[in-house]
Amino acid sequence: MSVEILQYAEQLARERGIRREVVIEAMEVAIETASRKKYGTHKNIKANFDNKAGAFRINQLREVVESEDSDNFEGEDTQIILADAKVLNPEAKVGDFIAEELPPIEFGRIAAQTAKQVIVQKVREAERASIFKEYIDRKGQLVNGVVKRVERNNIYVDLGRASAFLPHEHQLPREHYRQGDRIRAYIHEIRDVTRGPQIILSRTEPMMVMRLFEMEVPEIYDGIVEIRAVARDPGYRSKIAVRSNDPHVDPVGACVGIRGSRVQGVVTELQGERIDIIEWSSDPAVFVCNALAPAEVAKVVVDEEDRNIRVVVASDQLSLAIGRRGQNVRLAADLTGWRIDIITEAEESSSRVEEFQALTKEFMVKLDLDEEVAGSLVHEGFTSLEEVAYIPLEELGSIEGFDEEIAQELRNRARDHLLQSALETEERKAELKVDPRLVRLPGLSDAMTIALAEKGIGNLEDLADLSTDELLEATGALLDTTSAEALILEARKQAGWFENEGPSETGTGKGTTQSVGGSGS
Repeated sequence: MSVEILQYAEQLARERGIRREVVIEAMEVAIETASRKKYGTHKNIKANFDNKAGAFRINQLREVVESEDSDNFEGEDTQIILADAKVLNPEAKVGDFIAEELPPIEFGRIAAQTAKQVIVQKVREAERASIFKEYIDRKGQLVNGVVKRVERNNIYVDLGRASAFLPHEHQLPREHYRQGDRIRAYIHEIRDVTRGPQIILSRTEPMMVMRLFEMEVPEIYDGIVEIRAVARDPGYRSKIAVRSNDPHVDPVGACVGIRGSRVQGVVTELQGERIDIIEWSSDPAVFVCNALAPAEVAKVVVDEEDRNIRVVVASDQLSLAIGRRGQNVRLAADLTGWRIDIITEAEESSSRVEEFQALTKEFMVKLDLDEEVAGSLVHEGFTSLEEVAYIPLEELGSIEGFDEEIAQELRNRARDHLLQSALETEERKAELKVDPRLVRLPGLSDAMTIALAEKGIGNLEDLADLSTDELLEATGALLDTTSAEALILEARKQAGWFENEGPSETGTGKGTTQSVGGSGS
């Protein structure tokens, strides 16, 4: 019996690719199950495989108790009194377990079948655990398989030892598979469910493009060329940013290959998806210009605080920079992680003129200046009264047409206006009875505080109660969505909302920006 089952178990181990010890453990459980049916299900029976003898030994374990009169004595099937135990083992003491070997059982047809079912079940569980461990380590890698069947546009793939699932939403738009077709996909997710590991595949993940290039380009595999970012519109267009760790190696050329042979291998695998390969740069302005290729950029203005870049292009380059349905600028934003605003040179010139005129008018009104003097300040780069009020006197006096007397007068007028404005602001806040805690809230300017108070939002609790949409409506153009959400969250923290419970939602306001926001890859 032991030889027959051992041969069967070793065959299972080889076929299922699991350790022999796992099968032995399953066999022990099977023999214990069959033994209890013969000797009694209430008995504590353990089976152990003796490697030297090549056979299984069956033992009944009984706990040693003081005597039959003990309060915890439950019966001879599971317990043995101390006197009887010492006959079997002179060193036995209360609480020990005495193992008594039982004679081997003869497996009948039904018992043998039961044992085999138990073994198969345990082996199947071990196989599932082995597959899960194997594929969880391969998450994020490419696998090759064969299409087993297609149901409701979902594809079931045979990977050899395991089966995988390619959902419809993770398939490329123009590809179709039939039973028996070979398929290559990216391991997107591994789920450990009751019926075994569920392997979710994807052919739309941006990382799949990276893995394909690693296979096609030896320099990437060797670490000479590095892929820094990937952005993808699956099935239509991808952008990858590469850099070289060797000054003698052109990263873009290495990825393209001779006559495009390397990139063509990736394009073919992705059903004709267009791939732009650009050179990565640590300078965001250069990186964004590269990312917008094939469009030519005339000028960029970088706002590092808001991670926003304004790109100026010629009129005939505008459609190329934006791309069909905004695809080019959207992928560039995703690739770089920066928001990108694209305007034409004519729009930029008009914007500069409008900004110049607005600042000139502001200085004329607030500092009581004529147009020529106000225009000189704007031309020199002054954009606010604070800059005029606190710039070193010699710098202000060095402007053409200015002298020390004029510079001093301008500084005095700017400081007087700022002081007067601050006094009026404080008077207005006092008139509106603004909560001092609201005034001290980080990120809330005086202008926003007054705007809120005029709409009846004059204390911290009122602000904490608002949704993002309500706050944006109350402050007009003074806040963007991200800042509004952060402000509400801070107000709720200071109002004590989170002392005894988890954080609350801040609302889902709709943004009004026309720019394309980058998320990075």
